[in-house]
Amino acid sequence: MSEQSSSPSTSRRSLLTAALAAPAAAVGVPLATAAPAAAAPVDGCQTVVDWTAVTPAAGITPDAAAPLQARVIRLAGTEFLQLRGTLTCNLTADATLGTLPSTIVPPKLTRGVVPRNNNQGVNAIRVEANTARALKVYGPQSSNPVTWIQLDSFSSVLR
Repeated sequence: MSEQSSSPSTSRRSLLTAALAAPAAAVGVPLATAAPAAAAPVDGCQTVVDWTAVTPAAGITPDAAAPLQARVIRLAGTEFLQLRGTLTCNLTADATLGTLPSTIVPPKLTRGVVPRNNNQGVNAIRVEANTARALKVYGPQSSNPVTWIQLDSFSSVLR
């Protein structure tokens, strides 16, 4: 025999049922038959410009196994510039990493932060793509040189 306590108990199932019933009660339409607010792209994420090689600047060496590339995707109506690749370099001042392909022209300055060699506790660096298609890096110093940059985490809003 099980004892019942005098305090009320609420199961997870009853909470979930109440949560699903609340929107239907508020709008008068069962949740399962309600129309979506807006149609989403068929695949959820659209490729606007596929991965394309970025022309590296002098002194910038892309890793053969992880070349410097850029693409543009559209997600929920917003376009993003994405970069990938690993670069070796010896940067002691702000510099140009390369030039985006002619198929990718940012309508505004866009920037992100990416990993770099850990030196004196500094392990990230700012990368920007400008309207002239130049891919630039900001932050290297002669007292704290940058010897590699990994761009796979770069994703920045274009429009």
